[in-house]
Order: sequence, then structure tokens, then C-alpha cells
Amino acid sequence: MTEQASPAVPARRYSLFDKLIQNADQALRTLVPGAAQEYRPSPADKRPHHDMSEQEAQHAAGLMRINHTGEVCAQALYQGQALTARLPEVREAMEEAAREEIDHLVWCENRVRELGSHTSVLNPLFYGMSFGIGALAGKISDRVSLGFVAATEDQVCKHLSSHMTSLPVQDERSKAILLQMLEDEAKHATTALSAGGHKFPLPVKLAMTAVSKVMTKSVYRV
Repeated sequence: MTEQASPAVPARRYSLFDKLIQNADQALRTLVPGAAQEYRPSPADKRPHHDMSEQEAQHAAGLMRINHTGEVCAQALYQGQALTARLPEVREAMEEAAREEIDHLVWCENRVRELGSHTSVLNPLFYGMSFGIGALAGKISDRVSLGFVAATEDQVCKHLSSHMTSLPVQDERSKAILLQMLEDEAKHATTALSAGGHKFPLPVKLAMTAVSKVMTKSVYRV
């Protein structure tokens, strides 16, 4: 007697309400301190602690707070794009990128607290703004959505590179985190363009740079 193959189980299709609930859950995990769990151990774990002056520690905490808020924005951006993406493979790519960014979120949060400081009180505001932008980009087209990812990751890489040189020389733990983040973000940008992302013109990139400066200046201290 030959065994009959079991029929394939169709992939579950989520309603808009299901997706909204999932996004609400992700928002809470992103915004509530200590709620998110990383998939990979922090690169800082293999680096020694070095003494820093109070001023140096405050400066390092301010930079890492900026990077943490950047990851809050990344989570919101990817979740908004996944909500409105048309093609399943694009939606899955956005969700996978969001999962990888969770590591960065947790690493930065933990490092800020190691430095004796706190994450930004403005995070809910920036999360809401980024989610709306991501949803709008996904609604326009998947190509625009992917292009926005690439342009955003380029901005992030520039911030990370500048922070690497601005951190106190002895702050090896923060630098180890930023180095891994830089590698990951560059990969996300390349993947987005390879998947068909639209290359944004220079004026749009300049506008994004101006907006990012508002975020970094406001979050550095609060």
C-alpha cells in the first residue's frame, strides 16, 4: 500500500485587523523599556569596560540614545511598510529586516543604561511619525517603499560612521555595537536596491538629512 501525500496546508491569511493587532504588539515591544529581546548577543559583551569621565559618559550616552531612537524609527518604518506592501515577498522582507533591527534596538538600550542614562522620552512621537511614513511609502508602491529603506539606511550609516569617530577613545563597548550595526545597515540598503528599490534623487535625500538632524539634536539630551 502506498501512502498518499498529505495535502499542503495553505498559508494563513491575516486580516487588516489581525495586522493592526500585530503592529500594536510590536509597538509596545519597541517602546516599553526591556520588552524587546535580541536574537544575537551584543558585540559589547566581548569588550572590556573602561573608565570614562562624567562628561565622556554623558556624551557617549547621548550618541547611543540617538542610535536607539534611530532603531525605534526603523522598527516603525518597517512595520508600516509591511502593513501596506503589495507583494508578499516585499512584505516578508520588511518583516525580516524589522526582526534584525531588534538586535540593534536592544543593544543600544542596554548600552545607554550601562552609561547611567535613559532612552529618549520622544520615542513614541518618532515611532508614530515613522510608522505613518512607512505605511504611506508602501501604499504608493513597493518600489518606492524599498527605495525609502535604502535611502534611510544610507542616512543611518552616515550617522553611525560619524558617531564612531565622536565617541570617547576608550569606549570600546559602544564602538563594537556601532560597528556591527554599520555592517547590518549597509546590507539592508544593498538588499533593498537589489530587490528593485527606487533610487531617490538628491533633493529628497537632502530633505531626509534635514529631518534626521532635527531628530538627532532633540534626542541627544532628552
